[in-house]
Amino acid sequence: MKKFYYHTLADDLVKSKKQNFKLSDNYQIINQKFPNGLVRTLAKDFAALLTYGYLRVKIVGRQKLVPYQNQGYFVFANHTQPMNDAFMPILLFGKKQYYAIADQANWGIPILGKHILPYGALPVGNDLKQSIKLINAIKKLIKTGNHIVIYPEAHVWPYYTQIRPFPETSMNFPVSLKAPSFVMTTTYQAPKHGKKPQIIVYIDGPFLPDTSLPKKVQQAKLHDEIYQVMQKRAKSSNYQYYHYQKVN
Repeated sequence: MKKFYYHTLADDLVKSKKQNFKLSDNYQIINQKFPNGLVRTLAKDFAALLTYGYLRVKIVGRQKLVPYQNQGYFVFANHTQPMNDAFMPILLFGKKQYYAIADQANWGIPILGKHILPYGALPVGNDLKQSIKLINAIKKLIKTGNHIVIYPEAHVWPYYTQIRPFPETSMNFPVSLKAPSFVMTTTYQAPKHGKKPQIIVYIDGPFLPDTSLPKKVQQAKLHDEIYQVMQKRAKSSNYQYYHYQKVN
């Protein structure tokens, strides 16, 4: 069994060779030019092979997304699959409509960072200028009916079976834009055969901001609703494929 050692639940345990990679300020944050359609089609085909073929993922509750397929919404998810978390959402949230917020270090990953991420990922800003660029892009995408996935835990912990804490400010976008949110929780059950777990992904929602409350209170309320749903779903995990140990 593979082991990970950590000091805090906010530790970054999976690092690339270009962990400190930074994008330039003139980076084109929404790239819808050729070959956008081709890349997204190939990514969807690969996602189907990875998600349903290799990992044998079972998805529960995807019908909850149908009434909202033509409007903008956010998806909050736990981050436990280095590769599948990047590709599986395109199967659920639409080949043309799916975008994900990601750390800039991902753009330093060969092939993925250069040839795939530029067409569907939104880099977290490293300074005020880049942050404003991200905010404006998200406003535009939500208003035009796109679906944005956020991994509020920030760092991927492979096959981790619990939900790590994340800040209430993670809810800033759905509250500011008065947009619905869904929850996507990946869980791990004991396999019938072999050692790899059965992966079951649950879709819950929608969750709407309570506009009768002040903004910060809205964020807190939405955060608690989403976090509690994630925790409830995570309790169905009954199999540890990797072991995590805290270092004192």
